[in-house]
Amino acid sequence: MTNANLAALSQAGVAVWLDDLSRELVQTGRLAEHVEQQSVVGVTSNPTIFATALKKGDRYEEQVRELAASGADVDEAVFQITTRDVREACDVLRPVHDRTGGKGDGRVSLEVDPRLARDTHGTAESARRLWAAVDRPNLYIKIPATVEGLPAITAAISEGISVNVTLIFSLDRYRAVMNAFLTGLEQAREKGLDLTGIASVASFFVSRVDTAIDPQLDAIGTDEARALRGKAALANARLAFQAYEEVFSSPRWQVLAEAGAQVQRPLWASTGVKDPAYPDTLYVSELVTDGVVNTMPGTTLEAFADHGEVTGDTVRGTYAEAEQVMDGLERLGISYTKVVEDLETEGVDKFEKSWTELGESVRDELERAAAQAGGSGDE
Repeated sequence: MTNANLAALSQAGVAVWLDDLSRELVQTGRLAEHVEQQSVVGVTSNPTIFATALKKGDRYEEQVRELAASGADVDEAVFQITTRDVREACDVLRPVHDRTGGKGDGRVSLEVDPRLARDTHGTAESARRLWAAVDRPNLYIKIPATVEGLPAITAAISEGISVNVTLIFSLDRYRAVMNAFLTGLEQAREKGLDLTGIASVASFFVSRVDTAIDPQLDAIGTDEARALRGKAALANARLAFQAYEEVFSSPRWQVLAEAGAQVQRPLWASTGVKDPAYPDTLYVSELVTDGVVNTMPGTTLEAFADHGEVTGDTVRGTYAEAEQVMDGLERLGISYTKVVEDLETEGVDKFEKSWTELGESVRDELERAAAQAGGSGDE
């Protein structure tokens, strides 16, 4: 049976995605169960998720042995492992993709090497290689929304590659992301590409904003500061949706829409609650509106399935209140600009670190497989 709480979320216009991926999740049928029973219509992954998956279980051993025997280096092994996981997950989600006419759901996201976050050319090349290797129409290539990532987003979209833009924290950068997307569509149209099959989401990170701002409010300690705890992340996301509404009702967009283009949906990312003082479904129930995606870690998905509530649209009509929250932070001397810049830097660094850990895990597995192969050959 389909979970009623998640079904209600879906019926309210929120696409429910799972922020988790592993070979075990796919091969045990648990991903298919999420689709059938929990209204899940998409999957996101990142280097941290892959690094965690590789450390668990033994489902990667056979492929690692084959890679070791072929002499694959660490980077090639990581490439082969991650693209296989995503390809198999794409196949599980393919019926959703086909049922919705390819309108953005039924997709799985795969990130470019985060070490390329400040390298426009390298990111674009990585996106092309990953797109070709997975070879599934329901793939999203994740490209970070760094300044250097913006031209790579345009390049990928212009070539018909569907993109999940990740690590968006600021409203200004979000507007730049939407511009990069529209420019890519305009270039694709000039090349004669069919715009109907090009999909994109813009991953706007939520909880980390509160994680960065709440300690500053605690340090200030006034009644006004305490009253703003836990409000910055939601205000930021709601104002992002206001920006989305403005851009995707513009004359520039209408031209592309008439040519068959799909909107770039806002995707709420980082929706797991970090502060136990807050409801564990806060960044889901308070960001409900038609036309968005919410990608949830497994614990948040289960929490919403258990006790999440949909109380109507909690985004549209909140913009004035959200502006007041942001004005209040500025009055207290908290710099929004510095917070979002620091969050982007930390986000890139965190994914780079996870990628390094993933590489180290793969190196260890390759060396172990090679040693075992050598030992068996001596007998």
